[in-house]
Amino acid sequence: MAQQNSTLTTSLTRPGQANSTGDARALYLKLFSGEMFKGFQNNTIARDLVMKRTLKSGKSLQFIYTGRTKSEFHTPGNSILGNSDGAPPVAEKTITVDDLLISSAFVYNLDEVLSHYDLRSEISRKIGYALAEKYDRLAFRAVARGARQASPITKSGFVEPGGTQIRVGATTNDSDAYSSTALVSAFYDAAAALDEKGVSGDGRVAVLNPRQYYELIQAVGSNGLINRDAQGAALQSGQGIIEIAGIKIYKSMNIPFLGKYGTAYGGTTGVTSPTNVGSFVGETLEDASGASTGINNDYGTASEVGAKSCGLIFQKEAAGMVEAIGPQVQVTSGDVSVVYQGDVMLGRLACGADYLNPAASVELYVGASAPSAF
Repeated sequence: MAQQNSTLTTSLTRPGQANSTGDARALYLKLFSGEMFKGFQNNTIARDLVMKRTLKSGKSLQFIYTGRTKSEFHTPGNSILGNSDGAPPVAEKTITVDDLLISSAFVYNLDEVLSHYDLRSEISRKIGYALAEKYDRLAFRAVARGARQASPITKSGFVEPGGTQIRVGATTNDSDAYSSTALVSAFYDAAAALDEKGVSGDGRVAVLNPRQYYELIQAVGSNGLINRDAQGAALQSGQGIIEIAGIKIYKSMNIPFLGKYGTAYGGTTGVTSPTNVGSFVGETLEDASGASTGINNDYGTASEVGAKSCGLIFQKEAAGMVEAIGPQVQVTSGDVSVVYQGDVMLGRLACGADYLNPAASVELYVGASAPSAF
C-alpha cells in the first residue's frame, strides 16, 4: 500500500523578535562602528596670526606705540639736543584679561561602564572645540574693530595712519562678497593701502568665509593666485595655500560675516542657498561689548559689528591676545567622584583680545557705506 504524504505544520523560532512578535531583527546586536559623527570641527587659526602674550601677574598688559619723527639738517654751531617738536610721540594700549571662560560636562560612572565607546575623549575634544571657537571669534572681532579706528597717536601736528575698510564689489547686493573678481580687486587695494601706511609685508594674512575661499580656489587656474610652493593635495587643504598680492589666505567659520558667524544661509541677496539645510541659517553674532557679562574688553554688540562685514586682511601687529591661563582641561577625582559617582570635566581659558595697530587692519565689506567704528 502506497504511503500518503501528510502536511507537517511547524512553528519557527525567531530569536531576533521581542516576545515572539514584531520585527524579526529587533534584538540583534547593533555593532558600534568605532566612529562618531562629530560636530563642525573648526580650525583654530587666530592664535598664530595675532600677537600673543602670556600674562604672568596682574590683570592687564600694556603695549606702547611710538609715532613717527622727522629728520633735519644740522646748522653748524648749534647744539644737538633732540628735535624741537619732541618727537616721537608715544601712546599706550592696554589689553585686559576677560573673566574665566569655561566649558564643562558631568560624566556619570555607570554611563561609562555601559557605554561601548570612549566618552571622555569625545567630550574633552568637544570642550576644546568650544574654547577654540570662542578664542577665534574674539580675536577676529578685535581685528575688525581695529580696522575702523584712528591711530592712538593724537599729538597735534602728527598724522599717523588708522585702519582701512575696503568695499567688495560695486552693487548693494550681499552676493558681491562671493565674487572672485571683486575679492581679488579688494585684495590688491588692501595690499596697496598697507604699503602706503608703512605696514610690514611679513605676516600679512586674510581670513575669509569658506564659500569665499572655495570661490577663489575654483579660479586659481585662470588668475594665477596659487602659491607655487603648494602642490597636489595641498591645493585642496584649505590651509592658506592661496596668495594674493603676498597675502596668505585662510578660511574660518568664526569671522563676522554678513551678521553671522561663517555663513549667511537664507539671508544673502543674490546667492542661492544650498538645499536641505533645515533650520541652519548660521549663528547670529552675539553681544560682546564691555557691558556684557564676563567681558572686560570691547568686542562690540551685534549691531555695532553689523551685517556688512565680509572678510579680514591684516598683519600680525593688528591685534593682540593676552593669555593668563592657557587652554587646559581639569577633571575631578577622589572624594568628589565618590560623592557624585562621576567626574566633572572642565575646560578653561583666561584671555583677552583687542586691536593694537589699526594701520595693520583691513576690513572687507559690502554695500553702499562702511560699517561704523565702535
